[in-house]
Order: sequence, then C-alpha cells, then structure tokens
Amino acid sequence: MARSYNISKLAVQTAYERVKANKGAPGTDDITLQEFEKELEKNLYKLWNRMTSGTYFPPAVKKVGIPKADGKIRELGIPTVGDRIAQMVVKIYLEPIIDPIFHEDSYGYRPNKSALQAVEKARTRCWKYDWVIDIDIKGFFDNIDHELMMHAVKKQTQEPWILLYVQRWLEAPAQESNGNITERKSGTPQGGVISPLLANLFLHYVFDTWISEKHSQNPFERYADDIVIHCKTEEEAVRLKEAIKIRFQRCKLELHPDKTKIVYCKDANRNGNSQHKKFDFLGYTFKPRTSRNRYGKLFTNFTPAISDKKKKKVREEIKAWLKEIKSNNSLKDFARMINPVVTGWINYYGKFIPSELRGTMLGSWEELGACCHRGSPIVMFD
Repeated sequence: MARSYNISKLAVQTAYERVKANKGAPGTDDITLQEFEKELEKNLYKLWNRMTSGTYFPPAVKKVGIPKADGKIRELGIPTVGDRIAQMVVKIYLEPIIDPIFHEDSYGYRPNKSALQAVEKARTRCWKYDWVIDIDIKGFFDNIDHELMMHAVKKQTQEPWILLYVQRWLEAPAQESNGNITERKSGTPQGGVISPLLANLFLHYVFDTWISEKHSQNPFERYADDIVIHCKTEEEAVRLKEAIKIRFQRCKLELHPDKTKIVYCKDANRNGNSQHKKFDFLGYTFKPRTSRNRYGKLFTNFTPAISDKKKKKVREEIKAWLKEIKSNNSLKDFARMINPVVTGWINYYGKFIPSELRGTMLGSWEELGACCHRGSPIVMFD
C-alpha cells in the first residue's frame, strides 16, 4: 500500500507506551489494553499502516456519564485503545509546535505546568487586585465550533495528515449507553487524548490572545476552561464581564449566566461590600479567612483552602474505606491501596492552609484508625 504520509513507526511505538502509562477504560470495541497487547506488534503495524496511507478512520467514542458535584452528569467520550494511540501520535507531533505559543498563565494539560501553580498565582494576584471575575463557560467541550477549531489548527500547521485526522476526530460519532450512534456537529469529547490540546488552542485564540491585546491591564489564570480574571474596581469588572460575554458569543460560546460572577476579594484592608465574596478554583475556595501575622495578631486574609465540595468528597472516600477494611484480610494490602490517595490529598489540598484538610479528615480518620491495630502502615496526617 502506498505511503501518503511520513509517520514513523517509532512515533507509533512511543504513543503506545504513553497510552499504556495512562491506562484507561476500553472504548466501543470493549478491547482492553491487556487484550490489545496480546497481538501488540500486529495491532501497532496495522495502525501505522492505516495512518500513513490516509485510510485510518476513528471509531465512535463511547459516551460515559460521570456524576458531578452539583448532581449533574458530565459526559465523557472514551476512544478505543487503538484510537487513543493514534491520537497520541498526532499529539507527539503537534504539541511541540503549539505549546510554545501558549500564554504563560495558561496552566492546564501542559508540560511543566500545574494546577497548584495556577492556584498560587491566583492567590498572589487576589492580594493585589480587589475584584475577580469567576468565568464559567457553558458546556465548553461540547460546544467548540469545528470550523473555528480547524482554523486555529491551520494557523499552527499545514501538515496534511495532522489536519486530516484532527478533522476526523472532531467529526467522529458517539455511541450512547443504549448502543445508538449519534453524529457530532460540534465539540471535542472530554476523554480524548487530543482534546485537551485542541481545547487549549481554541481558548488561546478565543480568550488568551484577545484579553492580552484588548485588556492587558487585567491578568488572569486559566486551567483549560476554568478561568479567573483580576480587576482593580467593580466598574472595571462589570465592563470586562460584558466584553467577554460578547467575545464568546462571537466565537459561538456562552458564559453560564448563574455560575459566572464578580467576586470582591475582601480582607483586612478592604472594607467594601458585594453579593459575592468567595469563588472556587481548581478544588480550592478563595474567601476571607482569619489569619495570624508574624507578630501573632489576627487579621482577615483573602486566601484559598480546600473547597467544601472537595471536603465532602474526601469524607465520602474515607467512609467507603471503612467498609473495605472490615472485609479486607490484609491490612498491608489495604494500606498500599490508600496511601497513594492520602499522599495525593496532602500534596494537593494541603498546599494552602493544610489545617482545613486536616480538620476534614480528622473525624473520619479516627473512625478508620479505630479499625486498624497500632503499627499499621497507613499514612497519618502530621
């Protein structure tokens, strides 16, 4: 078969290794990673052969509903193992081209960037700016316009095979839970390997570049579609919020009317008033809190700590462990299971005001500890 596109076998092998490291559930063909590996060489060659000849067509993504904290369902689109590898091949080629153009305050799904960096930057800026616009984009991943998306990709590359496969992934159908296949006219499915990179590129042009040019006095932090913007005055925040609404409408996106809000960063030096005095960002709640300065004096500080939604999730997880430990014969095995989770909580939610996480865990943790004999290897929160 003639080779239309120059895609190396090494890129396909590297893509497979990255997909394997990320694990993940099977897609519409129900083939797990372990089953794919039973004929690994054959499967990788077949994928490479089809991609280089231009005959690779992505199968439908499997729609899976994930419960959200507000009781609603977030729809994920899970590609097959083979399709995840194909998407990773494109990401390997495309990411080094795209990532260098991204704004320094774009933190989501990027090499050497993290959510905690975004939280840290937001905390520092909330001390300098009195007001924040907490942006919520309604159904962002489901509503990305395909024509505008391809226009953004073409600004970065003219490589024919990359454009071909990105277009096919955008248009790939979805399989509902009842087995029905539905077409997709917009959006890029959450759950796809290439989707975060495409989403970042889309918002780079829709938001990052625009606000940097038109409103350079207003710094921001963006993690994928989670955005906070800093303003000096309430009047400035009101005007900017309206400008963003118009900008997004022109790009076929919509601000959530209830979740997008203007927040006053109240602290000891700010005595004003506002309807909203707190906001959530990346699992942290920013709000006025009583703090102690280096001289031991109490004062009001606007700062982040683990959010109420995440506190509830932590408590629920620990309670679920109580059932597990009572039916688990090996305490060491149980400890090995939960230690990475607890360590993850400490490393992430314990970064700012760790006492909030400690207090959240304490009651449930003592109950859990009562089920364990002294000397068990379970991590405790110091």
